[in-house]
Amino acid sequence: MNSDPEKRLQEESDSESREEIPLEYSEKVLDRCFNPRNWGMIANPQGFGKGSRICGDGLEITLRITNDKIHDAKFCTEGCGPMLAAGSMVTELVVGKTILEAFKVTPEVINEALDGLPKESEHCADTAAEALKEALLNYLAFKKEPWKRAYKK
Repeated sequence: MNSDPEKRLQEESDSESREEIPLEYSEKVLDRCFNPRNWGMIANPQGFGKGSRICGDGLEITLRITNDKIHDAKFCTEGCGPMLAAGSMVTELVVGKTILEAFKVTPEVINEALDGLPKESEHCADTAAEALKEALLNYLAFKKEPWKRAYKK
């Protein structure tokens, strides 16, 4: 049998669950956490970059580029859900852009495109932007001296 204190506790719990609790993450972040876009790695990419943080979170980006235009972008991470969302969003933002346009994708642009990340997860946008910049610089380095690609393995 339920005692009065148990009944009150159950009623309080029921009323709390009915109250609308604000989401910590935006719908865009949650969608990309559970359904990441562009997951994986491109074989023999024209650009490759890594971003990492002291906490151990990391993200890798590969790019398929023709005539300085990004045709495909993929990412991999073993990080948290917000890192998945940031990787997904950065790849969505750069496909179809030129190299110069892609260099303008900053952590702030990624964060804004995700409708904001909580303060404790903003490093995910920083990591994604860092990996993108490294991939773009990697592409430009090999474009300048393509013979080096044969030695990179």
